[in-house]
Amino acid sequence: MKKMIFLIILFLILPNLYAINLEVQKVDSREIIINKVNEPAIFDLKVKNLGSGDNFEFYNLLGFSMAPKGTVFIATGETKDVQLIIYPREDLDYSGFYTFEYFIQGSNKEKISEKVTINMVDLKNAFEIGSWEILPETSSINIYISNKINFDFDMVHIKFDSAFFELEQDIPLKAFERKEFLVQLNREDFEKLAAGFYTLKAKVAFKNEEANVEGVVKFVEQDLLKTTEDDYGFIINTHVIEKKNEGNVVAESEIVVKKNIISRLFTTLNPEPDSVRRQGFAIYYTWVKSINPSENLKITVRTNWLFPLLVIFFIVAIVVIIKQYAMTNLVLRKKVSFVHAKGGEFALKVSIIVGARRHVEMISVIDRIPPLVKLYERFGGEKPTRINDKLRRIEWDIRNLMPGEKRVLSYVIYSKVGVMGKFALPEATAIYERDGEVHETSSNRAFFVSEQRNGEDFGK
Repeated sequence: MKKMIFLIILFLILPNLYAINLEVQKVDSREIIINKVNEPAIFDLKVKNLGSGDNFEFYNLLGFSMAPKGTVFIATGETKDVQLIIYPREDLDYSGFYTFEYFIQGSNKEKISEKVTINMVDLKNAFEIGSWEILPETSSINIYISNKINFDFDMVHIKFDSAFFELEQDIPLKAFERKEFLVQLNREDFEKLAAGFYTLKAKVAFKNEEANVEGVVKFVEQDLLKTTEDDYGFIINTHVIEKKNEGNVVAESEIVVKKNIISRLFTTLNPEPDSVRRQGFAIYYTWVKSINPSENLKITVRTNWLFPLLVIFFIVAIVVIIKQYAMTNLVLRKKVSFVHAKGGEFALKVSIIVGARRHVEMISVIDRIPPLVKLYERFGGEKPTRINDKLRRIEWDIRNLMPGEKRVLSYVIYSKVGVMGKFALPEATAIYERDGEVHETSSNRAFFVSEQRNGEDFGK
């Protein structure tokens, strides 16, 4: 009895254990088959095996060659990328969307069916051609060819032909891509043609197939009013607009120039506009004129930005200086004055004013003695902490300075040889600490000008 129950249970469970259970998801596709061109449709699938691991075969009953060939092994719980490739049938003459049914079969002959949609397209229906309008004075025109389908053409040969031009090109054309070509025109080729619509033809060749595609070129009739514009200059910008009537009838012309409420203050117009209209922050100047044949209308708009730029530069410079000064914790100012020496030597008194804007500590002020002069050994004020004759350097150490506190450090240099002309002293440097961080600042450079008058030196 137990054996019979076991066989019944086994009979009920085994079909479920070995039944095919796949989840198929299409992630990408190139669903196009071009008739009479041996290029397949391609579908990227993700196939997840929710049942037992097995070798799976992909096939169809519609007579299409397809891949993958053979079998694909997918383990239990595995998701495998499968590229489904469907090749066209030479004996099938069909255009449009085609529902393609295929099967996935396991080794136990269990199978499931799936469907994809193929778009079967004739080569001539894959493209669209056209052009911009042609005017009587046109010297060039843009024409285009557009790929309307989801198919990458690695290389197509195109030969354009119309009453206005001919052009031959070899180009690649990706899916849904549009490419334009600039064609130079010769007015003698179409000066006798009447306005209207003309056929634009293109012979497109791809691999072993050719197709004829047609578009339209519009030849427009209009008054020959030629407009030229010239814009030059940055600080003093000049914009010149000229309209010239090259036709044989009177042409009505309107020129509108837009300025804002700032630029209008620095703009001059020649000639004066016929009307001025303000709309929000924009100012519109309008010139209206009837231009006779061979006459022209020339408008010159000149905007001078020199003065506002100078004002802006001056304001920015002041802000930068004030900001820089406000960020300085310690300020050094160096000055020099002439000293009358008893022995007639050339002597100068150098003063360094050290001013604290915030509390600073461990200040070391360093100055360098210029060449050709010597340091006077006596000091009227605070004496230096260190003097290095070899490096010609003099230093003062200040323990700390409170906000607003100043110290004046001075020394005298002299030379037995008189100095004529401009005498320059190097910058002084201060190294200090604030809030545990080390900072450095420098002074200005000091100058002394000496002139000789009636045998004496006078300092300036």
